[in-house]
Amino acid sequence: MNRQIINYWNEYRASHNQELPAEADAFQFGADADQLAELVVKGKKTATCSAHILYELEREEVPQAGQYSIVLNSKEMPVAIIRITSVSLIPMNEVSEEFALAEGEGDFDYWWNVHKEFFGEELKAYGLSYSENLLLVCERFELVYK
Repeated sequence: MNRQIINYWNEYRASHNQELPAEADAFQFGADADQLAELVVKGKKTATCSAHILYELEREEVPQAGQYSIVLNSKEMPVAIIRITSVSLIPMNEVSEEFALAEGEGDFDYWWNVHKEFFGEELKAYGLSYSENLLLVCERFELVYK
């Protein structure tokens, strides 16, 4: 984690609630980090999803409601802090249109096609194949700082 990310989180903690954890996860969204981060900052992106199998393969814990994350742009610079409000495990072919629209990237067909391609490529890196019932970790979040 670079110094700018640490300072960004510490600035938020100092101005909001010093009882927050000393550290927060920091990450970039998907294939176009700048565009997706901008959607978060504008309040248009309030949801995201990831393939559950990747958490298992990478030995990472599934996010939990109440956790904070720092959203990074493509240059690894912090642009926003979000707080997860809910997490659900849902097969991709059961994701609602309402959830897909909350991802802020376009209509349901666009969401489906982009995510099918994205997850197909991610899974291929592990020698796995995409299927329409791929279990997703579907997160809803709120923007708390920008």
